[in-house]
Amino acid sequence: MEITRLGLVSDTHGMLRKGAVSALEGVQYIIHAGDIDTGEVLESLEKIAPVTAVRGNMDSPRIFPGIPEWDLIDISGMSFYVIHDLNRMDIRPEAAGVSVVVSGHTHHPEIGKRNGVLYLNPGSAGPKRLGHPVTIGILEIRSGQVQPEIIGPDIIEIDGF
Repeated sequence: MEITRLGLVSDTHGMLRKGAVSALEGVQYIIHAGDIDTGEVLESLEKIAPVTAVRGNMDSPRIFPGIPEWDLIDISGMSFYVIHDLNRMDIRPEAAGVSVVVSGHTHHPEIGKRNGVLYLNPGSAGPKRLGHPVTIGILEIRSGQVQPEIIGPDIIEIDGF
């Protein structure tokens, strides 16, 4: 049985914690759902696995001209819609055949299903803000089934910030 393991990050705001990097080891693909702030974050992630990223409200198109506001990608036969802020979504994922929506913006990790579509916000892998924990998401695809998980501060070392 083939298993695809994805790492999901968002809201790094120029900081990629060592604990988040450790938690991402072994993933085959990484999705960054915006508020990257610096190119160094993407460079660090690309050393782990190939990356798809979208711009967040803190990401200037001048700094990230090749990164779109949203993206639609196919991984292991499943369609992923990636956007930073769900309030800016201009499609109906269930009508577009999307299996998984990955977003960020709120810094609040969340996994839920709506109209048969999995919604996953990995929270914030960057500076601790708004009282939310530092988290990332891991998503495994096995035989067309997805298994999402939020990895939190009990696994991600907080690096003293």
